[in-house]
Amino acid sequence: MSHPPVVSQKEWQAALEKLREKEKQATRARDALAAERRRLPRVRIEKPYAFQGPDGRAPLVDLFYGRRQLLLYHFMFGPNQEAGCPGCSMFIDQIGHLAHLHARDTSFALVSRAPIAKLEAYRKRMGWEIPWYSSFESDFNHDLGVGPESPRPGEQQDGETFGLSVLIRDGEDVYRSYFTCGRGVEALGSVWTFLDLTPFGRQEDWEDAPEGTPQTKPYQWWRRHDEYAG
Repeated sequence: MSHPPVVSQKEWQAALEKLREKEKQATRARDALAAERRRLPRVRIEKPYAFQGPDGRAPLVDLFYGRRQLLLYHFMFGPNQEAGCPGCSMFIDQIGHLAHLHARDTSFALVSRAPIAKLEAYRKRMGWEIPWYSSFESDFNHDLGVGPESPRPGEQQDGETFGLSVLIRDGEDVYRSYFTCGRGVEALGSVWTFLDLTPFGRQEDWEDAPEGTPQTKPYQWWRRHDEYAG
């Protein structure tokens, strides 16, 4: 493969500092976006959605666990499936200890259309402790734009999609303040962030990398953590 040049420590430091200026610009741009995001208007969630959790039926406000903010990940797991989406599983593996979010009055939970028994079995297989709720037989996924009106068994995960909703409550009233999906969710995962720092990058064929860098099709290398060889 075509490697970048090998240079002296002084030349490397100069190149690093030049790149660092661009990184700082990107950081300031992200800070400005975050400030704008905090000022987005909100939409009130009007329907009295009910979910099934490990302890039984729960209204949406219960998913906050008494906190004012909720990060709600829409995990692709169709009701006719026996296992959740590998990509969603890879993302959830990257979530750290929730105590750090709780310290800032923020909860984190998962919601999927599969019945709670399937979610609990899969959660135990993956070794996760993140709260997970089933929206089975409700309009929640469809209303929030992450699922078809009714399951589509012939499609991946019965037609469900993924995303992250940010909710905030005022007493019993719940509002949706933000939503992201696709690469907007990817940016929240440490695996991709770490790989972006390496010479090989993510090793996916869409990336601009030195000639000869090992690359494969995107997504195809993703696995549930207990499915990688070796």
